[in-house]
Amino acid sequence: MTRAGVLTAGTWVVDRNITVDLWPDEDMLATVQDMTPAGGGPGCNFAVALRRLDPEIPVETQGLIGAGEWGDFLLGVADAHGIDRRGLRRSEEAGTPMTDAYLSARSGRRTHIFFPGTAPLLTPDHFDLSATGAGLLHLGLPGIHDRMDAPWEGDANGWVTVLRRGRAAGLRTNMELVTAEDSLIRRLVLPCLPHLDTLVVNDAEIGALAGRDTLQGGTTDMEEVTRAVQEVLGRGAMSEIVVHFPTGAVYADRDGTLHHAPSVAIPDAERVGANGAGDAFAAGYFLAHLRGWPPQDRLRMGHASAAASLRAADTCSGITTWRDCLDRAAAWGWRDTQ
Repeated sequence: MTRAGVLTAGTWVVDRNITVDLWPDEDMLATVQDMTPAGGGPGCNFAVALRRLDPEIPVETQGLIGAGEWGDFLLGVADAHGIDRRGLRRSEEAGTPMTDAYLSARSGRRTHIFFPGTAPLLTPDHFDLSATGAGLLHLGLPGIHDRMDAPWEGDANGWVTVLRRGRAAGLRTNMELVTAEDSLIRRLVLPCLPHLDTLVVNDAEIGALAGRDTLQGGTTDMEEVTRAVQEVLGRGAMSEIVVHFPTGAVYADRDGTLHHAPSVAIPDAERVGANGAGDAFAAGYFLAHLRGWPPQDRLRMGHASAAASLRAADTCSGITTWRDCLDRAAAWGWRDTQ
C-alpha cells in the first residue's frame, strides 16, 4: 500500500473556551467575558491544524465520543475541515468528553477542568489500523483514558498495543502526552518508547520521562533538556525527538545531529491564549516533515504554526495556511535567544 497523510487517534473532546476577567481564589467571584465551544484533544487539534495549514493533506481520525449533541458538534468540526471521521465511534454509555478551558484575561494563563465522559471507556479495540491509508499515526493522550492506561493483552498498557499494531500495519508512530505527574508519565509512556518512530513533547514532559529537572524557576534549562533528550533516545526506537518550549525548540536524532531554533517573537497585542499551542507546533513540524524539509525548517514551521494559534482563545482558529504562518512569523521576527 502506498501510504500518505495522517491518522490521528485517541482523545476528542469539546473545549468550552471560557474567558474570565481573572482566575479567582476559592469562594471568590470571576466574570465570564466570552464562552466559545470548539473541538479539542490531540485527535482533533492535530487533525484540524494540519488541514488548516494545508487542505491538501489527507487526514483521518479515530476515537470514541458520546451520542448526544456535543458528539454531533465534534462530527461537525471534523466535517467542516474535511477530516475523514468514519473511525470516530460513538457510545450511548456516557457523554462526550468535555474540557472547560478557562483563560484569565488578566494573566493570560489557562486552567483546564476535565469532564471524562467516554474517555474511560476507550480501548485498543476502538482503533482499526488495518485499512487506513495514512502513513503517520499520531496517538494520545495517556493518563486520562482508564482502560487504555491499564494492561492490555499482555502489553504494559493499551497505548503500547495500539502503537505496536500501528507499526505492524506499516505506519510511522508519534505520541502526544498530557501534562501530569512525572511518575504517571513515566509509568505510561516509557513502555511506549520502543514502539515510537518520533516523539514531539514539551520541556516538562521530556524532563518527566528522563527524571530530570528541565525547568528552573519556570525557565527552560537547555543543558538539562539536551541531556534528557539523549537519555530518552537511548530508551526507545525513535529516530528523532523534538522538544518545544515558549522560547524555542530542540531537535536531536540518533546520528548525533542537534538543532536549536528560537520561537517567534509574537507581539503581546497579538497574543490571546496558549490553548493548543503544543498541538499546533506538532502539526507544523509534521507538515514540514511530510514535505521533506530539513530539521531546522521543520522547527521553524512548528514555531510559526504555534505562534499563529496564540492569536485565538481556542486551539486552531488562529492557524492559517502554512505560507501565511511563515510570512507572519517573518514579519514578527524570531527571538534572539532560546
